[in-house]
Amino acid sequence: MSLPQKTLAAQELYLKDSWLYRILPSVRHKPFAPVEQGALTHNWDEAEPEPNQGLHTLCGAGDARSRNGLAIHVYTCNTSMIDRCFNNSDGDFLIVPQLGVLLITTEFGKMMVEPNETCVVQQGMRFSVEVFGETRGYILEVFGAHFELPDLGPIGANGLANPRDFLVPTAWYEDRKVPSGYTVINKYQGKMFAAQQDFSPFNVVAWHGNYTPYKYNLTNFMVINCVEFDHADPSIFTVLTAKSTRPGVAIADFVIFPPRWGVANNTFRPPYYHRNCMSEFMGLIKGHYEAKAEGFQPGGGSLHSIMTPHGPDADCFEKASQADLKPERVADGTMAFMFESSFSMAVTKWGLDTCKRLDKNYYKCWEPIKSHFNPNWKPSSK
Repeated sequence: MSLPQKTLAAQELYLKDSWLYRILPSVRHKPFAPVEQGALTHNWDEAEPEPNQGLHTLCGAGDARSRNGLAIHVYTCNTSMIDRCFNNSDGDFLIVPQLGVLLITTEFGKMMVEPNETCVVQQGMRFSVEVFGETRGYILEVFGAHFELPDLGPIGANGLANPRDFLVPTAWYEDRKVPSGYTVINKYQGKMFAAQQDFSPFNVVAWHGNYTPYKYNLTNFMVINCVEFDHADPSIFTVLTAKSTRPGVAIADFVIFPPRWGVANNTFRPPYYHRNCMSEFMGLIKGHYEAKAEGFQPGGGSLHSIMTPHGPDADCFEKASQADLKPERVADGTMAFMFESSFSMAVTKWGLDTCKRLDKNYYKCWEPIKSHFNPNWKPSSK
């Protein structure tokens, strides 16, 4: 299905607003009332802090009320939203489908979003989702900031995710009455509320502005990598960032690890072992992650907490340590990604216990690593 879309490239960079020309105004609804919210939560204190490496599926930090923080959700869905839409008053949703296609109807028009694509539905925008079978994926939610392209610095004008490749929907509307009631779900301060109205909210005949939903195909990412020696920081793979008030520090970055060439000499090419001042939530859209080829499945996730050591598993370490350093393709047929944050994220009770998917043996992937230290080794005289 091909949907009419236009590029985001020409939109203004700073002021964000849009005018929507509706058939009926969005104020035409009954009062909101609380509804059951299932496993969605902003309560980061419901479980004890967990610093260990592990496979978790729901975590976050900060507070929607103070407009500073983030939440990471996973979704599964096999039923379309009929006469229902969703509105997030707390922040922006960055949606990463892993399985199945999403047809997202917004007040600005429609977006078809497939695995290996991502889309952003910004704060306050109403949307409904149609599916065509089983779907699964990840959602990064940020409070208090909007996603934007990272500063390129010495890279210059071209590289990473180019503005020309971001697409926004064109106007689409329906002038449809719903006598039985249309339900508007509103996520507000981490709680869920519902209101009824008797018409479709997707009644925007035309719009103009730059505060819009948008989508991006990850295959359009222009990869930059080390071409001589050493290992570049994964920030060179940043697609979008939500900046904090501290320069150079993000509330959240969306980082991908796309197919590319590895050519570094005299270098351990996989991600090195490290601790750092960021929390790293890894996800996998398809294929096998290069630093952990076994045991990390598409649709799964791992959280490496602030200052907790992590890196390639034992098998990856041995192979990379003995590899002939010729130019080679890396991550073909694979797309892993990372939600990276300066916040120290807590895992919810659902992620630690209720979902029954926590891999408590995850740490064992590093136990077979052996020492190769030789105090008598000397570099070649070549």
